[in-house]
Amino acid sequence: MTPLRDLRTAVEDASAALRSDEAKQPGAKPSVERPKRDGFGDYSTNAAMLLAPSVGKPPREIAERLGEELRARLGDRLERYEVAGPGFLNLFLADDWHTTALSDVLAAGDAFGAGGAERPERILVEFVSANPTGPLVAASGRHAAYGDALARILAYHGHEVGREYYFNDAGTQVRLLGESVRARARGEEVPEGGYEGEYVVDLAREIPNAAEGDPDELAAAAVAILFARIKATLDRFGVRFDQFFSERVLYEGDPTPVQRAYAELERHGHVYRSDGALWLRTSAFGDDKDRVLERSSGDPTYFSSDVAYLENKRDRGFERQIDVFGADHHGYVARLKAAMQALGGDPEALEILIMQFVHLVERGERAAMSKRRGIFNTLDELIDDIGVDAARFFMLQRSHDTTVDLDLDLAREQSNENPVYYVQYAHARISSVLAKAGKARVAEALAAVAAVTAGGDAAALEPAERALIKKLIAFPDEVAEAAERRAPHRIAAYALELAQDFTAFYRDCRVVGAEPASVESFRIALSIAAQRTIAQALALLGVTAPTSM
Repeated sequence: MTPLRDLRTAVEDASAALRSDEAKQPGAKPSVERPKRDGFGDYSTNAAMLLAPSVGKPPREIAERLGEELRARLGDRLERYEVAGPGFLNLFLADDWHTTALSDVLAAGDAFGAGGAERPERILVEFVSANPTGPLVAASGRHAAYGDALARILAYHGHEVGREYYFNDAGTQVRLLGESVRARARGEEVPEGGYEGEYVVDLAREIPNAAEGDPDELAAAAVAILFARIKATLDRFGVRFDQFFSERVLYEGDPTPVQRAYAELERHGHVYRSDGALWLRTSAFGDDKDRVLERSSGDPTYFSSDVAYLENKRDRGFERQIDVFGADHHGYVARLKAAMQALGGDPEALEILIMQFVHLVERGERAAMSKRRGIFNTLDELIDDIGVDAARFFMLQRSHDTTVDLDLDLAREQSNENPVYYVQYAHARISSVLAKAGKARVAEALAAVAAVTAGGDAAALEPAERALIKKLIAFPDEVAEAAERRAPHRIAAYALELAQDFTAFYRDCRVVGAEPASVESFRIALSIAAQRTIAQALALLGVTAPTSM
């Protein structure tokens, strides 16, 4: 139970006490939120308006009664309440409540905000999965940052999370890579639809006897080289995978996973033959048309490996599959959910998150990118330019379903205008404050705050102190929202807001040297809680928390 959840429970219990006998079953849960404007209390609830239909009284009258119920439950921790507007109840909480809340944050340590999942699941997050036909481009960095941050958040929230990269090392695009390498080795133009980048020329030089090589063998050699580089880039970007899953595995064995998937679909009666091809009746499950699994030639389609991969992940015991796809994959959503249902699975257990584009902007101009034509910025080049932390933070600042314009000029700045610099600087500043206080004084301060909480004798707090505490105790809810909505950008926004609240506190409240000593102790402890929470928020984004800058 966190301080804020404890307050919500008190509001819910008080609401239940006022609910009429005819409506004892609870309806929608009342909200308990920070008001958008100053002067409207520490928190505001709409509980009275939700109660009005069952109680049969005006909301403002119910709000007054609810305030008295809360006073009985919270005692001196509720300083006062006010009824506002159509029936909102604004709660003004005492300094003792805020001090206790800070003590709870400190007592939780590094686990503050962790483990809130109501029903932990075994989840596989599949992300990046760029074809190994070229270097990892800067745009793929958004997929990497997002998938990795989402996996971190889900795990911190209490789920068991696997991270997987599915790579297409079979098919037409891979053969075209081999043909492109051979063409460049011979000094010829690449075939239609082939790869034109300078990296193909480098591969032709690196692979022995490329001019005479078999395209399939050249493709395998090129893929091995490129994939090793992709792994190295991802490692540099702070992204780790539990498994790199090869598409080729789905066509190996007797029977192959693809053949086993066909048999499972046939067992459920969802496949049929037409014009010599094998079709999956996806239209029966919401898709706009049926899909071919096997062509009349006997060759499998890409969709067949997608279906086999779905079944493979189910066989490995994952209760939920989260796939992070590119902006050009909207059409895959309905067919893959249909395939999941046709296999006997729950289509709601398959989540396909569509990432929108990231554009690199410099001096107000967007850069054009195309892997096939060899016009692109690699992720390594982006890291060289602005660093891992800035690249990840800027890519995670916006929701995955909105386009990101990554301002390179801003990302290079070491100023308060640069959001990641601002957050990291707040963390480093706290390190400086704590170093100035000294280890012994820091330990003494933490013990003093715990003693004050136990004795219920809190000093009067400044507005900036109260604001910072309220921002701190919001962290568990932010983690829960980010996990449930698949929204790492909420953590990026929270980290920035927390840094801003700490900066305001540091401006308004002297820390080291504050008088009396009890005030200094409280502010040192508050700084420690802020630093820990900033560090944890940054860690969930895969961004470092430096102690000096």
